[in-house]
Amino acid sequence: MNSIVLGVRPSRLVITIAAAALLAACSKPAPPAEPIRAVKVQTVGLQDTRSTLEYAGEVKARVESRLGFRVGGKIIERPVEAGQRVKAGQLLAQLDPQDLKLGADAARAQLAAAQTNRDLAAADFKRFSALKAQNFISGAELERRDTVLKAAQAQLDQAHAQLSAQGNQAGYAVLRAEVAGVVTAVLAERGQVVAAGTPVLQVAQDGPRDVVFAVPEDKVAAIKPGSAVQVRQWSGPGEFKGVVREVAASADPATRTFTVKVALSSPNDLPLGSTVSVLPDALQHVGVPVFKLPTSALRQEGQATAVWLLDVPSMTVKSQVVQIATADGNEVVVASGLQPGMQVVVAGVHVLAPGQKVSIYKENKPLALDNKGQTAPGNIAIKTPVAAASAASK
Repeated sequence: MNSIVLGVRPSRLVITIAAAALLAACSKPAPPAEPIRAVKVQTVGLQDTRSTLEYAGEVKARVESRLGFRVGGKIIERPVEAGQRVKAGQLLAQLDPQDLKLGADAARAQLAAAQTNRDLAAADFKRFSALKAQNFISGAELERRDTVLKAAQAQLDQAHAQLSAQGNQAGYAVLRAEVAGVVTAVLAERGQVVAAGTPVLQVAQDGPRDVVFAVPEDKVAAIKPGSAVQVRQWSGPGEFKGVVREVAASADPATRTFTVKVALSSPNDLPLGSTVSVLPDALQHVGVPVFKLPTSALRQEGQATAVWLLDVPSMTVKSQVVQIATADGNEVVVASGLQPGMQVVVAGVHVLAPGQKVSIYKENKPLALDNKGQTAPGNIAIKTPVAAASAASK
């Protein structure tokens, strides 16, 4: 009886051990510890900011005129091209003068007819004046002859004026430059029929030049006539000073911007049509102390902008909501939410969680290499082929 009990008990022990081992094999392993992430931090401090607003402008002549004929006709000659310099009195274009010459001839013929009528009326008045002196005619008849003479004289004056007008129109068939300048645009070609006043050429007169640029509605109130402006060339290192000469009274209907014209102090140093950078002094703010952070430190938290702050004693991070005032290049200006001395995470912000353990990232510096040859350690024997052969013979 005792042997049977002793035989059964060891089997139960084996079963218990096997069950415990099976339960241990089926249980889930413990989760691994959360890794400590390395982050870059920046200590918050006041910095001087330079807020500059820069606009693109174009150099233009202060006086740029569109020239056209004062009469209509067909263009038969245009000896100038765009970009060509012209002098005062130089021929720019010419119309076919044939019709104008015919008009002048007709006016000249009308003048001759009026001259004949006036001479006839004058001779009649002289003859009737002699008859009146002899009392052969009445005074009323003499007055009638005087009226006819005055009407003939008026027709003669009218014919003179018409001939002068036709002569002027014949002269208007030739378009000449009134002042020296540069042809900036050609608006009509040879053989084209143009009406009176139709622009044919555009000429920029020599003399003072302006820089023309556009500013939005929220900035135009700060720019006043007479305020200083810095002008920089795009194609070179040149920098010039200018003064605001004119601010448009109304906005452009398409762009809703206001045109500003700046008078240059050195008008001959910039070519017409060149592009320049314009920096109005009224829109520059320098030396204002602010908090600045790189844009990589920002993250979106709901509808707010936030950053990660480093708690140095516990080496954990916590979220802090900030308010951004403006951007300054690749940095942002923080209006509120930070205090001097705080440490802000500036890299790796999108893989962090509140209370997460972190470490400060340190860049690995490359080893400094010198030009001196490295000598082998003293315990390493360097054998030449001769020494190796002698050692083997031993």
